[in-house]
Amino acid sequence: MRRLICMLAFLSASFLQAQNLTPSQKEADFRYLASLFATYYAPIDWKNQLFGFDARNIGPWLDRVAQTTTDLDFYELCVEYVASLNDTHDHYSLTSDFVGNLGFTTDVYDGVLLIDSINRTLLPLSKYPFTFGDRLISLDGIPAEQYLVDYRKYASYENPRATKRLTAARITLRPQSLMPHATDVLGQSATVVIAQQNGGTVTYTIPWTTSGTPLQVGPTPSPRAKTMQRPKREQSEEEPDYMKALLDAQWSGVLNASELGLNNLGSRTPIFAGALPKFQFTQRFGTNAADFYYSGTFKYQDLTIGYIRLPNYSPPSTVVALTQFEQEMDFMMANTDGLIFDEMRNTGGNLCFGEEIAARLIPYQFQATGFRSRPFWSRINSFYNSLSAAIANRAPQQVISLYTMWLQALLDAAQQGSTVTESLPICTSSLTRDALLDKDGRLMAYQRPVMMLIDEFSLSTADSVPNMIQGANRALIVGMRSNGAGGNNTSYPAGSYSEGTTGMTLAMQTRKAPADIPGYPESVYIENAGVWPDITMDYMTKDNLLQSGAPFVGSFLQTMADFIRQPR
Repeated sequence: MRRLICMLAFLSASFLQAQNLTPSQKEADFRYLASLFATYYAPIDWKNQLFGFDARNIGPWLDRVAQTTTDLDFYELCVEYVASLNDTHDHYSLTSDFVGNLGFTTDVYDGVLLIDSINRTLLPLSKYPFTFGDRLISLDGIPAEQYLVDYRKYASYENPRATKRLTAARITLRPQSLMPHATDVLGQSATVVIAQQNGGTVTYTIPWTTSGTPLQVGPTPSPRAKTMQRPKREQSEEEPDYMKALLDAQWSGVLNASELGLNNLGSRTPIFAGALPKFQFTQRFGTNAADFYYSGTFKYQDLTIGYIRLPNYSPPSTVVALTQFEQEMDFMMANTDGLIFDEMRNTGGNLCFGEEIAARLIPYQFQATGFRSRPFWSRINSFYNSLSAAIANRAPQQVISLYTMWLQALLDAAQQGSTVTESLPICTSSLTRDALLDKDGRLMAYQRPVMMLIDEFSLSTADSVPNMIQGANRALIVGMRSNGAGGNNTSYPAGSYSEGTTGMTLAMQTRKAPADIPGYPESVYIENAGVWPDITMDYMTKDNLLQSGAPFVGSFLQTMADFIRQPR
C-alpha cells in the first residue's frame, strides 16, 4: 500500500509539472488563432483602418508569446490580441466555469462608478449598509478608475461607451473564461472603499464568493466546463439540409446576457419598468412566462401612446412571435396615436426575424440591411453544395436565387482578391423590400408615428433594425449610438493545446448610403460606427438610477408627444 501511495504521489507531481504548455505548443496555438482571423475575419482591413491594428502582423506577438512563462500569461496574450479588434462578436474565451463574485455590481452613471445592484443574500444590509448610488472608490487599494484601464481587454466591444460599462462589471464579477488570471488575483476577501451619498467614506472587507472549477490544461484534456463563448446557431430537425448554409449566414448570436453583469441586458422587462406606474401605463404583454414582448399603452396628456419592447431577436418560435407582433400592431394601429419601439439593451439574434419586424413598422418600400461577406473557401464550398441540393430538392425559387447570388459574389470577390464581397441581401433575393400586404391587399405595417429607443447595448441585429428604420426615414431614433456589432458571426476552437475558443465576424452589415458618424470615416459599414440617434437621450444618470428611470420615461414621453403633434 505504501508503495502504491508513493507511486500515485510521483505520478501526481509529474502530471502537475506537465501542465504547462511547451513553447512550441503556445506558438502553434497562437499562429492558429491568428490564422483564423487572417482567413475568416471580414472586418480585418476595416479594423486596421480604424485602429491601426493589423491582425495579420503577428511577429511582435510571437515574440511576446515566447516570453510567457505560464499558461495563464499565454491566455492573457490571446485575450489581448482578440480584444485589439474592438469587436463585440469576438472574444477569446477559455473552458472554465470558475467565477469570483463580490455580491454587488457597478456601472458608469454620470461618468463615475456607482453601485447599481446588490445581492442581499451575500451582503446583508445590517453588515454592509451601502446602497444604490453609492460610489466605488477603490478595491484592494487600486482606484476604481484604474480598473477601467487595466480590465478593458476583458470587455472589448465595438462601442467605447459599452466597453467602459462592461469593464465596470468586471471589477466585482470575474469569470475565468474571459479573465485567465481570475483565480490568481482573488484572495479570501477584498478591501472595498465606498463613498456614501451622505458624504462619508466607509471601508468594508467583503468575502469573494466563488463557484466552478479553475482551469486545468495539459496533455490530459480538462473536463469540458461551461464556457462563455458566442453560441452557434442550433440546427432544427425540421429544416432541410440545403438551408443550413443560408441560415448560418442569417445568424448573429451574442453572449448569454445573464453572464455579463449588466442590469436588464436581454431582459424582456425594460430597465425603467419600476417607473411605469407613475405614467398611467396599462400593460398588455409581459405578464405571462410565454410572452416574448413587453407592451402596453400610456395615457399621456391628450394622447394614447403605444409601447412595445423586444429583449432580443431570437424568439423561441419566429412564427409565433411574428403573429403576436402583427396582432399587437393591429391593436396599436386602432388604439394609439403613436408607438414607442424599445430595443435598448437588446442582445440581437436572427437577422431575418429583425428584417421581418422592420417590415411591420415601415408601411412602404425600404432597403434591407446589406452584408459584405469574407469569401473564404469553406463558405464558397458550402454555398455551392447547398445550391446544388436546393435545386435537386426543388426548393423555393427565392432560396435558389439567393444561393446563386451569394455564390457568384463570393467567387467574384475571391478571384479579385477582395477581402469582402459586394453588399448582398441575406433574407430575400433583393435588398429592396416592398410594403407588406395581407391576403386582401391591405398594409400590415403600423402606419402612425414611431419612436425607436436605442442605446450602446443595442447589439448586432439590434443595430440592423434601426439602420433599416433610419434609412427609410420611418421613425424618430432616440437614445444613444447603437453598439456597432454590425455583422454575421460564429465561433471556432482556437487551438488544440490550449482549448480556447474565439468568436468570428464573417460578414459586415451595410447601410443604404454612406453615413458620417462622428469619430469614424464616412462609410456604409455599421461595424463600430453603429446607428446615430436623431435625439440623444442618456439613461445612464444617477437620477435615473435612484428613480427607476422616471426622468428618462418622462423625457421620452414628452419628446414622443411633440413628435406626434408635428404637422405631416
